[in-house]
Amino acid sequence: MRVTAAVPARRAARQGLIADFNQTVILDAVRRSADGISRVELAAATGLSAQAVTNIVRQLIAGDLITEGRRAPIARGKPRTMLNLNPDGQYAIGVHLDPAVITYVILNLVGETLAHVRQITPGDPDPTKLTAGAAAQIEKLIKKAEISRSKIVGVGIAAPGPIDIDRGVVIDPPNLAGWQSVPIRHAIGEATGLPVLLDKDVTAAATAEKWHGAGDDFLFFYLGTGVGAGLVLGGEVFRGRTHNSGQIGNIIVDNDGLPCPCGYRGCLGEGSQPRRMVHQAVATGGLDRAVDLDDRRAVETALVELADRAAAGNSAAEKVMDGMVRGVLKAAEDIALLLDLDRVVFGGPHWNTFAPFFTEERVAVLQRRHQPQSTHPLEVSGTLTGDDVGAVGAATLVLDHTFSTNPAVLLAS
Repeated sequence: MRVTAAVPARRAARQGLIADFNQTVILDAVRRSADGISRVELAAATGLSAQAVTNIVRQLIAGDLITEGRRAPIARGKPRTMLNLNPDGQYAIGVHLDPAVITYVILNLVGETLAHVRQITPGDPDPTKLTAGAAAQIEKLIKKAEISRSKIVGVGIAAPGPIDIDRGVVIDPPNLAGWQSVPIRHAIGEATGLPVLLDKDVTAAATAEKWHGAGDDFLFFYLGTGVGAGLVLGGEVFRGRTHNSGQIGNIIVDNDGLPCPCGYRGCLGEGSQPRRMVHQAVATGGLDRAVDLDDRRAVETALVELADRAAAGNSAAEKVMDGMVRGVLKAAEDIALLLDLDRVVFGGPHWNTFAPFFTEERVAVLQRRHQPQSTHPLEVSGTLTGDDVGAVGAATLVLDHTFSTNPAVLLAS
């Protein structure tokens, strides 16, 4: 007798959810059309009837989300009116909580940054004080941007993992002392009165790159106080079962490398974390002064100095930077091969400091190693989004909900 596990039947979608989903389909199609799109083209692109498109467009115009723009001539008949997103239809706020720096941004509906500010993370980042300060900074940013608060759809927070997505809690990030089970989503929401989303920083960064056109399948290699991997697969950001995917610090890239708290040697995270890089540079002569490794600002300053000395030809500094680059590229290669990806994007708070050492020659070595093991070339590039990729990604998480065309939202709860 064959025993088959019971599979829960999918429940039908409510009519209201179908209507909402169709709105997001139209809205997303308008967003992806940089030069505008007509109602006729929307019907052809989405498969919706002309009448359905007309009704939805009318609702979106009334909701101030899209506008009618130029009239495009056609071979026969009346010119078609092109539709575009209204940049000022909605706004989203992004907060990137990094152990070294906290970044705040406000984006409009087309993803343009209207205002931003960066602050050094306190050396003793008390959760209560830090979240209160973050809420106050959000209010200042809203005033600075001079936007209508009624059009702010929410706040996105990008934080180092692990996180508990259901409770909105930052659990125990390795580089934020004292942050055990901090309910940051509730705290920020209560203080600002705005809806709040929480996600991992690497996930937020990958979301930002997807939003700005990086493609449907790529690895975002995050370089900050720690390292991480954000994944976009089939046009969707991959988060894992508990939204904690991307932990790659314990990938072994050098069997003779630095000892790691996990018990192994040569783990990627230990070789590319700024504190360990600065410590190694001081010990080997790459830096000629002692650095307080518990002072984050001092470490950040020393890291820039280390990069400058390596660029100037200091051999000990070059060795530290070269070890970091080799480890990062090896990990990127392994992940790209594992998932059959054809693109790797590097970014994060330390990317601008590290980028000059990811030379064409080093990247070419990676691509030559990759080619015999794959049927396609591997494209390697830097972030499209800039230094604020974590905060922009956090805000994009909020906007992404507006444009989400994930069929899963049709399932009745």
